[in-house]
Amino acid sequence: MTSELTLAIMRIGFLLLLWFFIFAIVYALRSDLFGAPVRKLRADGQQGHPAAVPPTATPQSPAASTQVPSPARPPVITPSGGALPSAGSSGPARSLVITSGVATGTAIPLDEEFVTIGRSSDSTLVIVDEYTSTYHARLARSGDEWLLTDLDSTNGTLLNGEKVRKPVTVPHFTPVTIGTTTFELRP
Repeated sequence: MTSELTLAIMRIGFLLLLWFFIFAIVYALRSDLFGAPVRKLRADGQQGHPAAVPPTATPQSPAASTQVPSPARPPVITPSGGALPSAGSSGPARSLVITSGVATGTAIPLDEEFVTIGRSSDSTLVIVDEYTSTYHARLARSGDEWLLTDLDSTNGTLLNGEKVRKPVTVPHFTPVTIGTTTFELRP
């Protein structure tokens, strides 16, 4: 009788342990598929809630007062900002500009030594889409250059259409694609 009771307790214990592992796997998959809560970026590249952006000043002229105010949006930026990139662009990149994707037109100043990119809320550039990994890629300053490293992401990182397999230097005005978002480094 004691051996049957012991065997039943062990079966229940192993069953509970199995369910614990199943729930742990489901939790990990859920956070990887749906990501962490989204942090909105203001048009000036700083973090914050959209309501924290100050409203634009209203025009004082009577002719302008008849216009319906449009919602505040970040400026639309074409690839390379309409400027013609030159092969001899000198100087370090000073900003990362998103040229396509959900946050098109957002510019992030490159003031730090590295920029993390992914769905994680602690990333410098948070990209929330199903093709971006939680910790997808990293840009690191090396003198006046920036090195792009793919952090073993599921869907990869593209530099000018080519998959990044090892750390590579990112030239100015060269498109980097992560998920459905494309950005460039600009001087």
